[in-house]
Amino acid sequence: MSAPQTTPDSDHMIRAARQAAERAAAGEKVPEPSLGARLGQIGVLGWAIVVPTLLALLAGRWLDRTFATGVFFSAPLVMIGAGIGLWSAWKWMHRS
Repeated sequence: MSAPQTTPDSDHMIRAARQAAERAAAGEKVPEPSLGARLGQIGVLGWAIVVPTLLALLAGRWLDRTFATGVFFSAPLVMIGAGIGLWSAWKWMHRS
């Protein structure tokens, strides 16, 4: 007797079933974080974005008052602060 012939479609299905079983086993080993842990992560991400933005705004307002320049320094510094905050949040989310 010879082994049954496998087609490319059945090979794909076998690989997909094996991957699904591996993911299910990994999910059982490492449970999903609790709601409190998720809310804490959201809070950390929020502060990681807000703090650099507000610090840049404060620095920009101080420079604008010092040199009487309207919003010449505030506007770009807020954008830079938000960029730094978003970058730091991105790095925090993708840490290993």
